[in-house]
Amino acid sequence: MAERILSDVLTKPDAALEMTLRPSLFSDFTGQPKVKERLEITVAAAKQRNEAIDHVLLSGPPGLGKTTLASIIAKAMGANLRSTSGPTIDKAADLAGLLTNLEEGDVLFIDEIHRLQPAIEEYLYPAMEDFKLDIIIDQGPNARSVRLNLPRFTLIGATTRSGLLSAPLLTRFPVRERLDYYHAEQLEKIVLRSANLLNVEIEPAGAREIARRSRGTPRISNNLLRRVRDFAQVRADGKISLQIANQALAILEIDENGLDEMDKRILEAVIVKFGGGPVGVSSLAVAVGEESDTLEEVYEPYLIMEGYLKRTPQGRVATELSYQKLGLKPVGNQPKLF
Repeated sequence: MAERILSDVLTKPDAALEMTLRPSLFSDFTGQPKVKERLEITVAAAKQRNEAIDHVLLSGPPGLGKTTLASIIAKAMGANLRSTSGPTIDKAADLAGLLTNLEEGDVLFIDEIHRLQPAIEEYLYPAMEDFKLDIIIDQGPNARSVRLNLPRFTLIGATTRSGLLSAPLLTRFPVRERLDYYHAEQLEKIVLRSANLLNVEIEPAGAREIARRSRGTPRISNNLLRRVRDFAQVRADGKISLQIANQALAILEIDENGLDEMDKRILEAVIVKFGGGPVGVSSLAVAVGEESDTLEEVYEPYLIMEGYLKRTPQGRVATELSYQKLGLKPVGNQPKLF
């Protein structure tokens, strides 16, 4: 259950609900104050010049608001937003179809842009710089190149792993912003706002507890709020108090520090199965039955940020805090119970 909370993939009803909770204006967007201020200035300047905004790259861990900011930018510019993702663009023809259907000033949003195939990236370069698209027609001796003019558009790319973007693509984004994890106070405001939109009665202490265990991530805050709402509806009077929030989060196996069952399995695997590390991410993924990408993008950043894991050139290493968390202590290379 707790693992599903952290999943990037939402069911269709949840996806629709997620859209209703997303702010549509800069003024409603909580957190990331410096990023928001710089983007507001960029948008305002572009509107004054009556130009499309420069291409924007938004990076950072999942669930921090990259897609939301893309939507806010498009709305602030009064532009249409066309959305896709890197893995869904299989061939150059797919990208060509997207680009040729854009209108003047449109915003093209590509999520997980680091997963674009290198050959497809090549088509983006002239499109981003010169707003032209070179298409190869036919094959072999009959092959010829046709250059199409594109309307001036804005490409907004979102990535959880900016280090995987090629240098030529990275440098073609004049605006590059990184989103960081949120403070508990910011998440509390998000929980209270979402509860109001969901018509859920919630006490500030209950909202604070949900925010505190949300791993610094608004998406997780909203997901936990919905699950706690379900618990309050079935097991209580529908009102989320501190006590109800604690009971619901205990059932979800979200502990006081925001760690769930999978987090503890990861730490336990590093300590018990691999003697505290170092261990490579591939071996660790096999040990816990999870994909390497999921470990690196979803679980590992928070565990490293909170000081439970260290990432070294040789692999992942458990810290003293991890041993304390699991009630273990190292004896030689083998942990034992306190």
